[in-house]
Amino acid sequence: MLTNGSQGRTGRGADDTAGAAAAAARATLGVVLAGGLARRMGGGDKPLLPLAGRPLLDHVLGRLRPQLGALALSANGDPARFAAWGLPVLPDPLPDHPGPLAGVLAALDHAAGLGAGAREAGVAGQAPAWVVSVPGDCPFIPPDLVARLHAARRATGRPLACARSAGRAHPTVGLWPVSCREALRAALLAGERKVGRWAASQGCAEAEWPAEPVDPFLNANTLADLAAAEALLAGGDRPGRILR
Repeated sequence: MLTNGSQGRTGRGADDTAGAAAAAARATLGVVLAGGLARRMGGGDKPLLPLAGRPLLDHVLGRLRPQLGALALSANGDPARFAAWGLPVLPDPLPDHPGPLAGVLAALDHAAGLGAGAREAGVAGQAPAWVVSVPGDCPFIPPDLVARLHAARRATGRPLACARSAGRAHPTVGLWPVSCREALRAALLAGERKVGRWAASQGCAEAEWPAEPVDPFLNANTLADLAAAEALLAGGDRPGRILR
């Protein structure tokens, strides 16, 4: 497991690490798992609920966009409700709404399609080889998420990586190689629905963040959670400052 303290480098090592991080970011597609329903908050799409005057999805995308080369949304139903963001909306590639793993598979398929297009255009080096997934209700995603997930999988030699905080893993905040998509498809068809279990079966590194003073993977699952997030954004201890 990698912690914040294990990231320090100086001199040539720091340059090499920064170069690797930049190359990995360019080769990574970000997907927001935006299909969550706000059942405990009156219904509707949870990422579209207001937080500090903007949709929750705005906060998630604002934190993820600077870290990646491209973004997409995973959601079923009418994609027009996400038209304001101008991003590809990826429905589940399998029937019966199998859960977050299906959203990850949709993103892996989309990344593979981008790769095929890049090869046809003669720019294969620009094809995404990785997908980073984040839930659509995590407004405090850390600004070093993508770099540290890649660092964790490089350091351990494992193909996948996920975030960890407060003594538990967050497998939906994960890094997935495009090369695992057929194995994931087979697992879903065989009935697998547990994100953490399948990730562990493939070999999953963990990168840990401190949960104090703000857990960067706080989920807005209830109206109380949403109110707490609003208070954090409005207060002096702004997560955007703390987590940097």
